[in-house]
Amino acid sequence: MTTIGIIGSGRIGSNVARAATAAGYDVVLSNSRGPATLGDLVEGLGERASAATPAEAAERGDLVLVAVPLGKIDQLPAEALAGKVVMDANNYYPQRDGRIAALDTNASTTSGLLQALAPSARVVKTFNNIYAHEIPQDGSPAGTENRRALPIAGDDDAAKHLVASFLDAIGFDVVDLGPLAESWRVERDTPAYGKRTTASELEAILPSVARVQQT
Repeated sequence: MTTIGIIGSGRIGSNVARAATAAGYDVVLSNSRGPATLGDLVEGLGERASAATPAEAAERGDLVLVAVPLGKIDQLPAEALAGKVVMDANNYYPQRDGRIAALDTNASTTSGLLQALAPSARVVKTFNNIYAHEIPQDGSPAGTENRRALPIAGDDDAAKHLVASFLDAIGFDVVDLGPLAESWRVERDTPAYGKRTTASELEAILPSVARVQQT
């Protein structure tokens, strides 16, 4: 069974862990404060969960989720992410992350920053347009009427296939936005951000989305 390494065990990371363990995946959780601070979370998730350092979570994960505040991505274990399929859940909040010129000018996307930090990682944008508590709550079996869809974007088709398979296993249809550079279409303040949509509804929204000027 695929192991999910999770770097950042806040709201997104912990709720992805809940959905993953419920679907039969093993998860390795980590945060910036050390494995000892994750005891209660790991205990609550059960025997499929364990705690580690961020580098260990990256090394042990077949899929790796990065869910840390964007302003702290320079603290990620970039070498341990080399060659890994990395799910990027980041959004840009200047009041939290500080001003980032490449994002303020739309010269990059949040996922583009992560890809630049770990050039050989196979970065796939996902989980950024769903509220954390909805991740374990909104999943449903394949074929369910009005099943919720989540977007993905990435430059590596094989990596996107692996992420899509994981999303399907935890209960979501998938809409492929295309390359990583298109991930802005579901970032903060776009029409699809935080919106519950089926695949067809999401596909209908995307062509009319305009690039947001970051404020």
